[in-house]
Amino acid sequence: MTEKLLFQARYPATLSCLIRDLTCTRAEIWSFDDAPTRRATELALARRGVKARCRSALKPLLHAFLEEIETAGLAEASITCPCHPEAAPGRFLLEAYPLPALFPLTAFDFHEGPDSAAMPAYRVSLGYVSGERREVTVLAPNRMHRDQSGHPALSPCGWLVQDGQGGPLLTDCEAIFRDAMRCLATQPWLSEPFFQRLDIAVTLPVRDRALGHGDEAVSVIEALHEDLYFSALDQFRQRLARPAGDRSLRPGQIVPSVRHGPDHSLRIATRPWDSGPADPGQQALDDAREPLSSGQIAEELARLPGRRFQAHSTAGRAVPALYLPGRDRAMMISAGQHANEVSGPVGALRAARDLARREGAHFTLCPLENPDGYALRQELARDNPRHMLHAARYTALGDDLEYRDAPRAEAEIRAVAHHLSGALLHVSLHGYPGHEWLRPFSGYVPRGFESWTMPRGFFLIPPSRLGRHRRPAGRGGRGPAASGARPCGAQCRAAGAGPPARACP
Repeated sequence: MTEKLLFQARYPATLSCLIRDLTCTRAEIWSFDDAPTRRATELALARRGVKARCRSALKPLLHAFLEEIETAGLAEASITCPCHPEAAPGRFLLEAYPLPALFPLTAFDFHEGPDSAAMPAYRVSLGYVSGERREVTVLAPNRMHRDQSGHPALSPCGWLVQDGQGGPLLTDCEAIFRDAMRCLATQPWLSEPFFQRLDIAVTLPVRDRALGHGDEAVSVIEALHEDLYFSALDQFRQRLARPAGDRSLRPGQIVPSVRHGPDHSLRIATRPWDSGPADPGQQALDDAREPLSSGQIAEELARLPGRRFQAHSTAGRAVPALYLPGRDRAMMISAGQHANEVSGPVGALRAARDLARREGAHFTLCPLENPDGYALRQELARDNPRHMLHAARYTALGDDLEYRDAPRAEAEIRAVAHHLSGALLHVSLHGYPGHEWLRPFSGYVPRGFESWTMPRGFFLIPPSRLGRHRRPAGRGGRGPAASGARPCGAQCRAAGAGPPARACP
């Protein structure tokens, strides 16, 4: 199998076209460009006699406070958020995040306005320590459309107002997203997997904007990556008439590689899976501040006592594990099911190392269940190490290994672990990035993951029933019961458990 090119295009920069073509005297522009590009556009238009204001189409209220509203001496801000009948509950309040944290000396009061299908706009009442009050309206341009699942969606969009007359503006980023989805929709794919690896390579001349609060940043690059990945999954589910949120879908490995570049470009191709060697690198396990390399994960596992066993991933990578027999009740420990959640392998190795020192300890350990996803995560992180990179969470087949209908490839490691140990407890460690998750071209709030758009803390999810799939019986003659823990805050599930109340990211 060789690479097959499906689509390739370059896109003129929206703001460059407006610099060349605008003939009005006053203009307001909303686009997905970064602040330096928007400021440079204002200066270029001024030289042509056009007084322009270029605003961000993404998180417009946040940018209004960062770029336009006078915040020196601002004592209070009362904000009426728009409420649209087709928007997710609290959608426009979510868009304001993390505004109060950026201005800790200001008392913010948020509330929703009446339900309205009009163009969304925030009404802002500002009070200053001097006693002065100001009233500001912040427009939030959005368009109604249907997302890749066929649901109605209200999404941020480009907008242009010329001498008081406004209308939608198809921006470069929106055109890239549209063309990518159209390309996938027109392919003659009929059965799974559609491909081994689908590369959706995008360049954008847009820089992330760090917000100075935790790990938060405004990142069009990350947002486009997330939306391309989840929208492709939505489209493939609809093509095969699968229910929303189905995790057994196996389209192949979807790889949106969105990175900073000199221009706007899109290239879509299919190619074989990458099954290259483990990535190198070493850190002290106790002090690790970055994701461990897959090579180090294997080395740390090899240092632990116990009997070795392994499976192989879809792309052919080893999935090593160990079994330490003992007198205690057995447990299964695993991590890396969702391979972009990189704190799990660290936590699993640390926990197993400490547990192995206890007399009578009895457990299995697989610190990296999804090495194909992890290899993709490491590849994508070379350009965007701080991004969530959800495209790396599933296997090379594109499915969640826990939802596989038979214990084959990666999923076999759990069946063998249970057969060896007879464990009735499976602790599956996951993790969650500490910043906002959004899909700006498909309704902003990730459909099916609405409760996961904000960072979370540590918690446990004990699933309420036993396995959905029949699994080999261990010494106890029963499939594993489940409970779970995650070291860096996220929902956790365990092998064989039914779906929890909220979908795990």
